[in-house]
Amino acid sequence: MVPLLRLRGVTRQFATIDGPALQILRGIDLDVAPGDRVSIVGRSGSGKSTLLNILGLVDQPTTGAVELDGEPVALMGARARDRLRGASVGFVFQQFNLIEGLTAAENVAVPLHYGAGRRYWQRAHLAREMLHRVGLGHRLDTRATNLSGGEQQRVAIARALVRRPRLILADEPTGALDIETGSRTMDLLDEVATEAGAALVTITHDLAVAARARRVLRLADGRLRALEPSAAGALS
Repeated sequence: MVPLLRLRGVTRQFATIDGPALQILRGIDLDVAPGDRVSIVGRSGSGKSTLLNILGLVDQPTTGAVELDGEPVALMGARARDRLRGASVGFVFQQFNLIEGLTAAENVAVPLHYGAGRRYWQRAHLAREMLHRVGLGHRLDTRATNLSGGEQQRVAIARALVRRPRLILADEPTGALDIETGSRTMDLLDEVATEAGAALVTITHDLAVAARARRVLRLADGRLRALEPSAAGALS
């Protein structure tokens, strides 16, 4: 079976003003299958967000290959990559990235404006339905600026899931939530991913979140190393 996402020998470096290039990723190999559950852990500054941007086709590696459904991403033009990302990838951003002047429902509907058919014409209904699923049915018409941090995070999750993407990338999805709400949020991510047959890749400092995955990977010194899920509790 062709993996949904494949990375081979991926590196990422950034130029500096007066010194050698800063090497963030050093030869990353990773296969993500449809329906997979992967958690990536690591210390702050280890390159987790850089890797997430490459997985989500937002950034390209300095060297190495990225394939989605067996198609080399490097051979695609910028517009083709944007279309593929919009159709296949759902992001749950650590910083939420909500549009302040829009309501919760309007924020969740934004990705559906770029769709077609039923998803476009029923975008308001689908957005409201997803907000009910994340427990925000009572905040549908509240502007983003009037939501708490936890509520904003749940809106961001609803926005990522509303298109039923094949690949869900979550950057610290429980970071602004209390333990109980965070657990329900991860249940929801798992549930929607299962319904869609989607892969879920989570970057987290939360060891309980990491341990829920089928595979736990640690990013250190620019390289990924596999850990047993039970070993997540030993991470620091």
